[in-house]
Amino acid sequence: MAREGKTKKEQRKKRKKSGFMAFFRDERFKILLSFLLLGFSFLLLVSQISYFFTWKTDQSFEWSTAWRNADIQVDNWAGKTGAFLANLTMNNWFGIASCTFPFLIALYALRLLKIKLLPFGRTFITTMLLVVVFSIWLGFFSEANEVLGSGPGGRHGHYMSILLTSLLGKIGTFLLLLIATIGIALFISEKTLVFLRKVMHFILPRKIKPGETDADLQKQDEDFKDEVGDESENSWEEEVAFETVTATGKNADPAEEFTVRDLNGTIEDDILLTVETTGDEDEFGETEGQLMMEDYDPTLDLSSFKLPTIDLLEQHDSRNSSVTNEELTGNKNKIVETLGHYKIQIDRIKATIGPTVTLYEIVPAPGVRISKIKNLEDDIALNLSALGIRIIAPIPGKGTIGIEVPNQTPEIVSMRSLISSRKFQESEYDLAVALGKTIANETYVFDLAKMPHLLVAGATGQGKSVGLNAIIASLLYKKHPSQLKFVLVDPKKVELTLYSRIENHYLAKIPDSAEAIITDTQKVIYTLNSLTIEMDQRYDLLKKAQVRNIKEYNRKFIKRKLNPEHGHRYMPYIVMVIDEFADLIMTAGREVETPLARLAQLARAIGIHLVIATQRPTTNIITGVIKANFPARIAFRVTSMIDSRTILDTPGANQLVGRGDLLFAPGSDLIRLQCAFIDIPELERITEYIGEQRGFPTPYFLPEYVDESGGEGGLEVDLTKRDSLFDDAARLVVAHQQGS
Repeated sequence: MAREGKTKKEQRKKRKKSGFMAFFRDERFKILLSFLLLGFSFLLLVSQISYFFTWKTDQSFEWSTAWRNADIQVDNWAGKTGAFLANLTMNNWFGIASCTFPFLIALYALRLLKIKLLPFGRTFITTMLLVVVFSIWLGFFSEANEVLGSGPGGRHGHYMSILLTSLLGKIGTFLLLLIATIGIALFISEKTLVFLRKVMHFILPRKIKPGETDADLQKQDEDFKDEVGDESENSWEEEVAFETVTATGKNADPAEEFTVRDLNGTIEDDILLTVETTGDEDEFGETEGQLMMEDYDPTLDLSSFKLPTIDLLEQHDSRNSSVTNEELTGNKNKIVETLGHYKIQIDRIKATIGPTVTLYEIVPAPGVRISKIKNLEDDIALNLSALGIRIIAPIPGKGTIGIEVPNQTPEIVSMRSLISSRKFQESEYDLAVALGKTIANETYVFDLAKMPHLLVAGATGQGKSVGLNAIIASLLYKKHPSQLKFVLVDPKKVELTLYSRIENHYLAKIPDSAEAIITDTQKVIYTLNSLTIEMDQRYDLLKKAQVRNIKEYNRKFIKRKLNPEHGHRYMPYIVMVIDEFADLIMTAGREVETPLARLAQLARAIGIHLVIATQRPTTNIITGVIKANFPARIAFRVTSMIDSRTILDTPGANQLVGRGDLLFAPGSDLIRLQCAFIDIPELERITEYIGEQRGFPTPYFLPEYVDESGGEGGLEVDLTKRDSLFDDAARLVVAHQQGS
């Protein structure tokens, strides 16, 4: 009993802690915090501006007594708080350089509001480096107490300049600060390098060419000064254009100097550029000897695109969803009592409460055979009056036996709670999917790219379609349209129609298809064969690039090591979702199964992944070929043990309680989850939010497929090549109104 009391206390403490942390992760808290930070940054800016005029008055009293004494007045425009902040930042810290602090605070506040003006991390680092160096510069050229208290550089600038001068002298300190300033400028912008190169070209003496006079050189220098002074916004692009170097031979010396030519082909004075390596383009299109360029960003085509926000989802909280102490105690006693009837003694029992079921872990007494407990599944279910229980004997890695008992009032797991969870937000998976919550109430996130394909099965109305929507929604919340494309197949014509709104953002289809969501069986065959062509083309690109998978290929393309002129391109992930696979098998059979099996066998490395679902997990639908190539399985409640064995190779799915209760087999393990619930209005808001934003001009077109007979699908028939007895057979059938 003491142990149970301690466990309850720990659970209450854990729930209290999780609720406390959820408050800080709430979107409303972030909005409130951002407005507070914006207000504080404005107050700090006003106080710092006022400090230039009121610094002497504001420093003429003791701060320890100023706060408590209302008679003490200050001249700072922001009152005592402003005088304190200004004195702290302008006098005690970095002086005038501290005026950048309001800017940084406001930038972070706007980031909380999802307004990204500048990259915060890089801006913060460069700004702080400038603050430190600029403060020392001001301290180096001024004396303390002549203006602004400690001087325009603050105490930091004043004391650091004294320290550096004592170590390096005036000249050494000046050179150190100059080098530091140039280094920061180079870090901020690559244009600094171009400017320095032009300055050095101007400073260094030039040789007089034959036919040139001193007057000619002086005129060139003046023209060059004007060029540097009137540098346009596009100067960096021009620099890249005329400084690309190509070698004239395969056996060129790596240290050879080449004369740089401008866009018009004229020689640019005596500017010489040393290249590290030279030679022709290699066999997979990688150009060497080029000036370093910025990484390719696939999201720039839709740079203004914003991923869906959390507030589009609802918090589906069930009433009275928690398991009561009476229910826990009653179930424990009934389990112990039932086992006692069969003379099975246990050492201890522990309960873990989940959203749908509670796991009771028991440790049997020495000498008790596990098979005896497993055979009592129906007896325990009868005694507990439960819908159905599941015994795990033993639990892998724990040395205990688990008995899963459905809760009297199951909890709804909302999609919002999963998407907003830290586990999903901080996930670095290539295709992160938040599927549901475990028995321990932990968010379960898996990587579809590592599965690599997913087979989903379950009886009608058990949550299969909701599970597919949860998978699609997870990917929409994680991936930019340039990084992910969906091929959606919906034979029932009603389940996936909502996603047609995001056709030009996330969907892929064959060129001649009028509808974004594929519903016609013949179009499914074309699409599957088109995907196999896309797969072959991608493998050819991987071969040319000398890489093994899509991740390595895209990384190389982003680093601009692959030449688009040689057919290389950025490759998005493609996820094909089939809502009702049984209908396709019954109507098309091997025409669907053959390309599907080929994709399942080979498409993992090039980023094509399959998610197929069926409500009929029978052997004629889920054949051995399909099962062999779909190692990851999701089973919702099915009607028989045979169906459970078909989908999972083990019983258990027939004992689930329904309404999103599922068993997930990512490999050899079997995990019980409560699938996240996402309602139709939530999906409508998500697709509407994406659809209202600017998309690509067209969907992602797959390669055009033409069957071997030359027609699209081979439906054309040559009537001149029919059997000689065809006419006689036709007359016989018409005459008797029947045939075989």
